[in-house]
Amino acid sequence: MTDTILSTPAFMGVPPRIALVGNPNCGKTALFNALTGARQKVANYPGVTVERKIGEFLSPAGTRVQIVDLPGTYSLRARSPDEEVTRDVVLGRFQHEAPPDVMVCVADATNLRLHLRLVLELKKLGRPIILALNMMDVAEARGCRVDAAALSAALGVPVVPTVAVRRTGVVGLLNQIDRSMGAMAADLAPSPGGSPNGSPCGWSEPSAHDLRAYHREVESILAAALRDAGKPSLATRRIDAALLHPAIGLPFLFLVLFLMFQAVFAWAAVPMDMIDKGLGWVQAAAGAALPDGLLKSLLTDGIIAGVGSVVIFLPQILVLFFFILMLESTGYMARAAFLLDRLMGGVGLHGRAFIPLLSSFACAVPGIMAARTIENRADRLATIMIAPLMTCSARLPVYTLIIAAFVPDRTVAGGMIGLQGLVMFTLYAAGILSALAAAFVLKRTIFKGAREPLLMELPSYRLPSPRDMLLGLLERARIFLARAGTVIFAIMILLWFLGSFPAAPDGASGPAIDHSFAGMLGHALAPLLAPIGFTWQIAIALVPGMAAREVAVAALGTVYALSETGDALSGSLAGVLAADWSLPTALSLLAWFVFAPQCVSTLSVVKRETNSWFWMLVMIAYMTALAYGAAFVTFRVSSALLGG
Repeated sequence: MTDTILSTPAFMGVPPRIALVGNPNCGKTALFNALTGARQKVANYPGVTVERKIGEFLSPAGTRVQIVDLPGTYSLRARSPDEEVTRDVVLGRFQHEAPPDVMVCVADATNLRLHLRLVLELKKLGRPIILALNMMDVAEARGCRVDAAALSAALGVPVVPTVAVRRTGVVGLLNQIDRSMGAMAADLAPSPGGSPNGSPCGWSEPSAHDLRAYHREVESILAAALRDAGKPSLATRRIDAALLHPAIGLPFLFLVLFLMFQAVFAWAAVPMDMIDKGLGWVQAAAGAALPDGLLKSLLTDGIIAGVGSVVIFLPQILVLFFFILMLESTGYMARAAFLLDRLMGGVGLHGRAFIPLLSSFACAVPGIMAARTIENRADRLATIMIAPLMTCSARLPVYTLIIAAFVPDRTVAGGMIGLQGLVMFTLYAAGILSALAAAFVLKRTIFKGAREPLLMELPSYRLPSPRDMLLGLLERARIFLARAGTVIFAIMILLWFLGSFPAAPDGASGPAIDHSFAGMLGHALAPLLAPIGFTWQIAIALVPGMAAREVAVAALGTVYALSETGDALSGSLAGVLAADWSLPTALSLLAWFVFAPQCVSTLSVVKRETNSWFWMLVMIAYMTALAYGAAFVTFRVSSALLGG
């Protein structure tokens, strides 16, 4: 008896583990946020690049419970890497990781027919299950009536109605979790269908006969528990009639994207100015408090000038993520994929590729990982190879710096459109068009094959949860600031060292950085980059920029802090660049960053996702060639047009 009890994690000082399982768009993440709040973190599953969100909460009985939000899946018959991870977690196939103690299967109460098959598959594993009927408020508003007691009797599992977007909407689920944990502690026998270590045994992929049996059982359960199916959302149908109209849909989508990039400048201007002034005050205070010497140079010219020049762009990155989260939470993201399916089909891409590509606007790493939802390997590889061409948020500091330095802050079209935002939109559009062109070539050469039709569920429109939006933005800010405080911080210290040593010999002319290791590297690379108009300072910045794109801005801040003195540094970095660079050089650098290979983390994810060094090296080669070629043409053409 004692041995059996001790085998349960909850009695070994380890909190019991709950897994949230369900179809895509069922509200799992909203339920996860409602249960955990800010007590969550993102990590990778053992041995794979699929991310998982893990959190903790206290149950009403005071039990500390660990909960994991699994990737959405329609069935345990996994057809994509994301679905494989969900299957392997619930089956306990990960080494040194037991299966979850309880599975909370989340189902959209407005669309039970689609969700119940997964419940039946999970039930056959013989592990404790709770069915959370989510979005009950939406179901009731549509006249859909589900008899939870009858559904529970038909399934043989506890059924709890939930409304994840309300604070009181998860109370019933929390109480049921306590009851399930109590039943686990009282049950002294091994779980039915389980092996001694709790891992389900004897599971096999359902056959065609099994699938037909599941279908009949689902219909039988619905007949017993669904009192009224209700009517589809009238608001969703009316909105879709307009936004999915052939003549309105695409122009509206492009308008949304255009407004997003305008807002990146307009909404972020005030907080960016406040951060800039705060950093200036900190730098001045540190400079006044410290005597001249290496410590003062390290703090003011290395750390504050470098890290600060990246932190200032946090408001713009949060504005960009706000729009992406808004598109996802309202249900419009799936519509965007549907609208672009025909356009993307013209270059050979699958419609599902839109979501990984749009995710790459935030960061290419999750964008590449999101390509796992594409079942066809050739389509998935093509999407991975072009995802880094989408303009990620790490490029945003580079674009913003150069635009602020060389593009006037004025409006066009009668004062309705900001010129700087228009240039930013053009850069993003250049990335999109180049990605589509690359896909066109890849799908007709390396990745030949028939294009599969787009099959995806269009969820009902819903208002975004302010709580979920805030948690998403806080998580993004935390990741960005952690990156600034670790990777960028370390690189800036290294770059300061390389830019400060060895010291210039007595009587040497020019700034000390000219005689340093960094100066030697910059001048050595200068002849290679001279044909595209890059200065030796840019050459220095490009090297650490391979670790993280935004580091290029921090590197420029450090290099110019070490190489300029007096009045040359009285203004912002943008002002220094405007005085030191020509316009063709600035345009050439913008062209370079549209195409340049991504940061090391992106390249490593490509290697892991493709399980091959070959595709990573191909990506480096073709993107470097594109970047150099585009910068060369831009510099030469703009120099000819501008007479210089």
